[in-house]
Amino acid sequence: MRRALSPTVSALALVLVVGSAVASHTAEAHFVLQNPPSMSKQGILGDPQKAPPCGDNGDAVSTGKVTTYAPGQTITIKLKEMVPHPGHYRVALAVNDPSELPAEPLVTPGTTACGTVEIDPAPVFPVLADGMLVHTSPMSGSQTFEVTLPSDVTCDHCTLQVLEFMSNHGLNNPGGCFYHHCADIAIVGAASGDTDVVKHDTADTDVASVDTDVASTDGSSDTDTTKSASCGCETTSGAAGAWIAVSLVSLAAARRRR
Repeated sequence: MRRALSPTVSALALVLVVGSAVASHTAEAHFVLQNPPSMSKQGILGDPQKAPPCGDNGDAVSTGKVTTYAPGQTITIKLKEMVPHPGHYRVALAVNDPSELPAEPLVTPGTTACGTVEIDPAPVFPVLADGMLVHTSPMSGSQTFEVTLPSDVTCDHCTLQVLEFMSNHGLNNPGGCFYHHCADIAIVGAASGDTDVVKHDTADTDVASVDTDVASTDGSSDTDTTKSASCGCETTSGAAGAWIAVSLVSLAAARRRR
């Protein structure tokens, strides 16, 4: 006959199982990309995220989400590190295809295969930002930082990559010392506020044209009215004088006949 485990023993077994699961992940750092929305559906720890350039191990499921921005817009990257590890983040942009994303930076081994990488203090396109959220201890909750998009780039379907470097870490297979997430974005037109301003400017121009037309019409009307008034007065005055003259001549002739 099997004996039921006591609540204490059951709780202890659960702790051991959970502890074992956590221990199996402590050697790996994972993060979830929260904004912009990831191009792929993410598991509770952010998987898939190992394979470059966007974490797809061949089993990624597209979210179909495309976030639209304006050229030169400063956007907020939001993420949550699910399994802590020392490291930092880099952001890059591919205009046509994810294959255009830059290679991962060269890693210098330390006490582990993932030692250090150089952070570019003045990154150039296609890298938009480097050395973001540098940390050596766990980060609590969601983290954010800002990145400015190029002002001279537009696209209907760009790929924004958020790359995590992890130090003091064994090599991932694939991915080495890095985790990857990508977002589908579009960079089009101008900022919505600027677009409204442009539209208002156009409206103002139209109004100005209408005002010009009105002014022109008013001017023509005033001129016509002035001419008409002048001609009318002169014509009316002349007609009245002629009628009086004729009347006087007729009256004089009548008197002579008498």
